[in-house]
Amino acid sequence: MQIRELSIPDSYEITPKQMKDDRGVFLEWYRFDKLSEVVGHPLDLRQGNLSVSKKGVVRGIHFADVPRGQAKYVQAVHGAVLDFVIDIRVGSPTFGEWDSVLLDTVDHRSIYLGEGLGHAFVALTDDATVSYLVSDTYNAPREHGINPTDPDINLIFPDSAGELLLSPKDTDAPGLHEAAELGLLPQFTDVRAFYASLDTRGA
Repeated sequence: MQIRELSIPDSYEITPKQMKDDRGVFLEWYRFDKLSEVVGHPLDLRQGNLSVSKKGVVRGIHFADVPRGQAKYVQAVHGAVLDFVIDIRVGSPTFGEWDSVLLDTVDHRSIYLGEGLGHAFVALTDDATVSYLVSDTYNAPREHGINPTDPDINLIFPDSAGELLLSPKDTDAPGLHEAAELGLLPQFTDVRAFYASLDTRGA
């Protein structure tokens, strides 16, 4: 597989090698050792999630308090989504910026984002089914959101998504700068220190 760091540090696009024949296709969509070589530590898998969304559904922007936070390894197992990683770490050189990866069943790409990064996606097809491997269990008091339509972030949703459908929870979430003023956002130095505490490359 090929692993490429995105423009947001600590997030990666993973493209598997597909082996096709007249029977179909086989691929390795997750390799803990390959990911660990790049990230510096293996994904400490503690929960697996699955969502099914109709076309136009937007989920996010979501994040969890660090530590421990939730690193995520995300893949579309049916249909297609445009997946976004947003840098919400106060003090980061790329604070407020984002990158995106098309996740579908053609290229079978995945995206990995470290703890403290914001995550969202928009479904480009009906029944878009997304699998998430995450590094911690759900803990409601430590989970937060940012409005995905916040103009300060300016996520660009493709026209092919059609009419957007968002939950009241996401539309009622604060914008990026309001979340910062409320003290909800992680600090870049704290998040990086947490990454370093997990890093096994120097051990």
